[in-house]
Amino acid sequence: MNHVAALFLACILAGFALIKMPVVSFLAGLSSIFHVVGVLAILVFSFALLYLGVKALFTKL
Repeated sequence: MNHVAALFLACILAGFALIKMPVVSFLAGLSSIFHVVGVLAILVFSFALLYLGVKALFTKL
């Protein structure tokens, strides 16, 4: 697997971790920000991974 693709997959997993993070008392006010950042990370790196896949598909044809 390409190292960049592995890094993108790790970033997607980190986005899911931010969404599922339990609310701790001193971070309770920031939970909505963590949720938004997590969703954005998942979307951005998913589209980047799809772009790499499509690009690899068309360069092999």
